[in-house]
Amino acid sequence: MPLLRLALLALVLPVCLPAAETDDANLKFFRDMAETRNFTLGRPVAPKITPDGASVIFLRAQPRNPTLRLYEFTIATGEERELLSPEQLLGGGEEKLTAEEKARRERQRQSLRGFTSFQISRDGARLLVVLSGRAYVIDRATLKFTELPAENLIDPRFSPDGKFVAAVKDRELQMFDLAANRAMQITHGAGEKVSHGLSEFVAQEEMNRDEGYWWSPDASTLLYQETDETGVETRYIADALHPEEKPSSFAYPKAGTPNAVVRLGFIARTGGETRWVQWDAEKYPYVARVDWSKAPAPPTILVQNRAQTEQVLYAVDPATGRVTELLKESDNAWLNLDYEAELPVWSKDGSRFIWSTERRGSWQLELRDATGKLLRELTPITFSYRGFIGFDEASGSVIVRGSLDPREMHLWRFSLTGGPGTPLTREFGHHHAVLGSGTGKLVHTFDHFSGRYGVQVIDLNGQPLAALRTTAETPPRKPTTELTRTKSVPAFDAAITRPHNFEAGKKYPVIVQVYAGPTAKRVNATLRDYLPDQWMADQGYIVIRLDGRGTPWHGRDWERIIKGNFIDTALADQIAGTQALATQYPELDLSRVGVTGWSFGGYFSAMATIRRGDFFRAGVAGAPVITWENYDTHYTERYLGLPQSNPDAYRVSNVTTYVEELRRPLMLIHGLTDDNVYFQHTLQLADALFMAGKPYEMLPMLGTHMISDPLVKLRQQQRIIEFFHLNLKGAQ
Repeated sequence: MPLLRLALLALVLPVCLPAAETDDANLKFFRDMAETRNFTLGRPVAPKITPDGASVIFLRAQPRNPTLRLYEFTIATGEERELLSPEQLLGGGEEKLTAEEKARRERQRQSLRGFTSFQISRDGARLLVVLSGRAYVIDRATLKFTELPAENLIDPRFSPDGKFVAAVKDRELQMFDLAANRAMQITHGAGEKVSHGLSEFVAQEEMNRDEGYWWSPDASTLLYQETDETGVETRYIADALHPEEKPSSFAYPKAGTPNAVVRLGFIARTGGETRWVQWDAEKYPYVARVDWSKAPAPPTILVQNRAQTEQVLYAVDPATGRVTELLKESDNAWLNLDYEAELPVWSKDGSRFIWSTERRGSWQLELRDATGKLLRELTPITFSYRGFIGFDEASGSVIVRGSLDPREMHLWRFSLTGGPGTPLTREFGHHHAVLGSGTGKLVHTFDHFSGRYGVQVIDLNGQPLAALRTTAETPPRKPTTELTRTKSVPAFDAAITRPHNFEAGKKYPVIVQVYAGPTAKRVNATLRDYLPDQWMADQGYIVIRLDGRGTPWHGRDWERIIKGNFIDTALADQIAGTQALATQYPELDLSRVGVTGWSFGGYFSAMATIRRGDFFRAGVAGAPVITWENYDTHYTERYLGLPQSNPDAYRVSNVTTYVEELRRPLMLIHGLTDDNVYFQHTLQLADALFMAGKPYEMLPMLGTHMISDPLVKLRQQQRIIEFFHLNLKGAQ
């Protein structure tokens, strides 16, 4: 882009508007909400039951400090003890992360500090934590810790026998002998473009696969990923606040361009030659899932074609690298991955495995034999399977998350012999659990729509055994949110949040808080989710959410209607849903409707404001994708295909296609160092609007796709609400 045009663009950045009349209580509420991460800091995080079933190891931060510390809870006595704090290891110093680790955390949406994860050895005697790129092994009995002799480690993990730790350093796999406290590099040949033991960008960002290596059950061998990014476009991000520093570089495969070349190989724990897995990687280039957790079950890989219309689950022979097909699935639109589970899960004797599928039109769990032959469906088609929790062989059952209502998520137990299933939870809300393998116990986390939250240990019948302590602050006021469904065809899940001082008979301007895209549902039975909506509502608005077609958990056809066109159905549904709500709730003033969202929601907000100015009076687009040919391959091509083959799908889904239609106020917000949705997107829209002679506002921010700093969040939301005050309230 010419420098002159960049200079002209800067002229449309507005002087900050006068602060809106906002009371101190509302500002304090939002600051409290931001500093406590929606009042979640202080809740137990990532709980795991020890192998003997006697204790729960978990992480917890302090209510106003996002640094996670390590704790142990004894189930029989209810006693809790702190095992280790980051301060003990840092000795007063600050936590430092490498660029690679920062990128991994961005992919994982991990914004907390301290011990962000931990591992328990199979015998339960030791724990493994990472801090500032260094790994520490902790003896549970004595609480003495040993630092591994290396720094800048990525993804360290115990071997199954607990005698070794593998990790990635300088893009190579390293092996640590714990008895000798000695390190050895076991892979070789990595460089700037080639890595060993790390997953590539799209695996982390879009497939929910962070791992790049897997231990054999007997700890003698590792299966690892080699990633060659030679052909992948390199992108550079500069820190505009520090122009003296070199830009950071990222291998980013945008739609229609080459992906990283991935292959998998077996290598002995002691190093040596690699035995490569032999599948048709030309036909199936995406490695979506890898499992090698049980013997005598074989290692398995799930691979997809680039169009994501076909996938194959293979069993792999470690001795030869040859593969055997267990099952194949296809869908003429696209295949979704089960983002909530790492399947298949094999029985201990290797005679059968658990699998999830959407082939019958809705997600289900299946039982298959060792050859891949279907034995039976485990969950009925009328039940919305949402995620696999565990396989309890002693009781011959599986524990899953799911519900009959897509707004909820409950715990259910289903027998391997078939049957209707048994609900373990019933209270309206979201329920999650972690199964302690072989212990007959689960750690159950519940977040009810009533506002009640807790973490407890339960048995396989759902009976409580003990409760973990939370130190999180309680929100000073509950959201007024009402969950409903629109009286439209089709009907949409909806949420309405009114001001606490709501007056019946009065008309209120409306803010549509939106995502409207695939993979994310915004209307959920968790009251805490609506705290930001309540903050906006209490300043004189009614805030609504709608899940239209294209969003998940309403069946295959509902979701896949957006194939080849990201916007038309989504836009029509949000408008139709809002209009339907207004007939049910006359307090909604449809002459004053605003829209705001982030990421895909930012894309939708930009499109809605530009294309439907007759309905949306103002819009705020946060970190929006603008030109889909500049977003990543695995996500974009799943829905739009390759830009070379489907140019019209990219044209109709491109925001700049419609810039001439803008006639309403539009604010663009974007982090300058966003390495997921690059700042390029907002700049492309700004340039197109400028050249079309259309006014807009832009708020460039220091930071990435995530915003976690409490003060930054507060100032951003103040700016957004000021914008709506001016353009919705001021339009009465």
